[in-house]
Amino acid sequence: MKNPDVGFVKGRLKSVKYALKGLWLLITTEDSIKVQVIAAVLITILGFIFSINPMEWMIQFLAIGLVLVAEALNTAVEKISDFIHPNYHKKIGFIKDIAAGAPAFAAIIALIIAAIIYVPKISLLFT
Repeated sequence: MKNPDVGFVKGRLKSVKYALKGLWLLITTEDSIKVQVIAAVLITILGFIFSINPMEWMIQFLAIGLVLVAEALNTAVEKISDFIHPNYHKKIGFIKDIAAGAPAFAAIIALIIAAIIYVPKISLLFT
């Protein structure tokens, strides 16, 4: 519930504070996010090495964002599921498996995008 004593600007600043805290918690505590952030840094370095064009940069960053958002939401579903039902439960397991599918979809799309951007550039090196 909103606190009526907190003004619009203060409320937005608090929201930003919580969002940054969430980013920090994800990056410092979740191995899957750490792996994805490392992959994002490496693919960004590749972008500089291969001088990708502005459209490729935008698509690449959208793909990176898609994967990171999917990983973050999957982590949230896992954490809340474990909180609600700490012991193994078939239905909770099903929910967690479905949630894990989201970053898998995102990663597959990101790999396809990376192939579309980088395979032609890499093949030019060998011709």
